[in-house]
Amino acid sequence: MDLKSGYPFWAVSNGLMSAFPPLEQDLACDVAIVGGGITAALIADELVRHGHQVAVLEQRDIGWGSTCASTALLQYEIDTHMTELARRYGEDAAAQAYLACCRALDMLHELSAGVRSVDFGWNRSLYYASRRRHVRGLREELRMRQRHGLEVEWLDAPALRADYGLEAHAALLSRQAARIDPYRMTYRLLARCRRQGAGVFDRTRITAIETGPRRVVLETAAGARIRAGHVVIAAGYASQHWLSRPVARNRSSYAFVSDPMHARDLGRLGDTMIWETARPYLYMRSTGDGRLVAGGEDDDIDIPLRRDARVDSKARRLQKKIAAALPGFSPQPAFAWAGTFAETEDGLPFFGAHAEHGRRVLFAMAYGGNGITYSMLGAGILRAAIERRRHPLARLFGFSRLD
Repeated sequence: MDLKSGYPFWAVSNGLMSAFPPLEQDLACDVAIVGGGITAALIADELVRHGHQVAVLEQRDIGWGSTCASTALLQYEIDTHMTELARRYGEDAAAQAYLACCRALDMLHELSAGVRSVDFGWNRSLYYASRRRHVRGLREELRMRQRHGLEVEWLDAPALRADYGLEAHAALLSRQAARIDPYRMTYRLLARCRRQGAGVFDRTRITAIETGPRRVVLETAAGARIRAGHVVIAAGYASQHWLSRPVARNRSSYAFVSDPMHARDLGRLGDTMIWETARPYLYMRSTGDGRLVAGGEDDDIDIPLRRDARVDSKARRLQKKIAAALPGFSPQPAFAWAGTFAETEDGLPFFGAHAEHGRRVLFAMAYGGNGITYSMLGAGILRAAIERRRHPLARLFGFSRLD
């Protein structure tokens, strides 16, 4: 599955950070993880740190799928408003999802501190009403978030213009958001896992999964067999290949990154990510070396050749939208790219077993705009499932909510 187009900045700037071998012989482990991106790395790290013998199996080079195309906004805010989740699942469940994502940011901060230079940095998040009719819903969202203890405040149009140079009707300013280099984090975590005894293999394509009452057997394209107590399918947007019916819709999303900018030119974007209420939404955030990352312009074209042809024109459209929202601010793309993006109907992820495969085959589908935050939570959900323990998020973030 071709997941990206153009020149994803993380892979270009970091290069091939470590060499991992393909799997050439049979092996046995507690947990086999199919996939080698940021989701797989977070799950592998969680399992290895708690004593599980793990093998990670990636069909490309490590981090070369959707991870290197990710723009890595770390937020507790879900693409689906808390108020909408409350209408679907009840206010307690909606608050549980948002507050869990808050905790995940602290977990990611703690985890990043244990590895070298992954460009983790705390930000604020400015979520603005791009249309006047969105203001009422944004006020309802403010009240519900504050009712559950989230640190968020209201900014009106004059305040946005004065403080951010932003032309918008109103906004919610949240104190808890962050950034990271997802490609570097993936390599750092998997290198640490390997030092602690895990197997990490790239250029290893899984062609078959056979489940039994006590173990799972995987077969590679080269004929190697992996015997595991459990398998975790963490293959990003290709994970749906292992299900007979899709649980999310694949789309294409577009992004660019600028050259490093002076702090006075970057302004409040240096410590605040900005995104809007329109769908699909424009978003912007900075990097540690003063670049601007901007993205959006999602469409339903998930055909690689057609997506490839749209990268430059989509970058120009993103520039125009930025100029309309922030008059006088005109960042120039240094690299532009596109990637496959999947979203579920309710904006929540799927972690856990699916009825088609039984309890020994677990899925990690961290779909949506804050997939890395979801993956941090999913690592704990999946470890609990493997250890036969209950987890408070298992139902809300699992396939059973579809019942």
